[in-house]
Amino acid sequence: MIASLPRPAWLRAATALYLGAFLLFLFVPLVVVAVFAFNNAPYPAPPWHGFTLDWFVGNAAAGRVGLFRDSELLGSIWTSVVVASWVTGLSVIVGTANAFLMERYRFPGKQLLSVLMLVPLVIPGVILGISILAFCSRLAELADSLWGLDLDFLRPGLVLVVLGQFSFVATIATLMVSARLKRFDRTLEEAALNLGASHAAVLRTITFPYLRPALIGSAAISFLMSFENFNTTLMLVGEDAPLTVLMYGRMREGASPVLNAVSLFLMLASALLALSLMRAGRRGAERTVNAAADAA
Repeated sequence: MIASLPRPAWLRAATALYLGAFLLFLFVPLVVVAVFAFNNAPYPAPPWHGFTLDWFVGNAAAGRVGLFRDSELLGSIWTSVVVASWVTGLSVIVGTANAFLMERYRFPGKQLLSVLMLVPLVIPGVILGISILAFCSRLAELADSLWGLDLDFLRPGLVLVVLGQFSFVATIATLMVSARLKRFDRTLEEAALNLGASHAAVLRTITFPYLRPALIGSAAISFLMSFENFNTTLMLVGEDAPLTVLMYGRMREGASPVLNAVSLFLMLASALLALSLMRAGRRGAERTVNAAADAA
């Protein structure tokens, strides 16, 4: 192994300064939000007025409704979880199928299809939401006028929110699984097939265990992107508002430290989710290595 060439002192100092400035830019706003979720003041900003848990548990005497007593806010969190779960499941399934289609098969128009799959990523979320809303509303009106069918799921609501988010999240899942599938050694599958294994058994015991890290990563990214999406969701939402839309509405009415409490809660939940998925991926990788060693 060739040792790294020594860098001049000014370059090391500049690198450290840049890294420190980047970390400050990234984490200081999060720390401020977290700290002022405990501020005993009716606004989510300095100065500090003392420590309180009112913005989490509430205080009826002070007229404060905390996060865990705000049924509307908790309902919006649950709505976001439901939407994100549907988007994640659909995106991982369709993204995996797309990855196999693009990496394992040849057909006319494959290059064009691979380019078209990237289009939802470059279209602004607002434009994407408006387009889906206009298209689905037109379909609903056409079905009503021609056949007298009332297709409520094509009206603004959670179904359209799921479809709108799925339209671009599935592309990200496809790219993540495809990147992993490209590096797969297909001779392992061929050897298993030659030894008498069925295609289903090969997928279950060889291909999918290899793809497990990509599947877990795409599921995590899909869930988080769906949960935090605002632009597309705002154009398609109905009566049941997800968290991002509800927080936007409350910010327009006037900021409250309850929103800081929600932000802190989501930061902790996201961190726990990421750590859990990393641990699951590490365990999966260890099982794959052990299985390969046993087979050898």
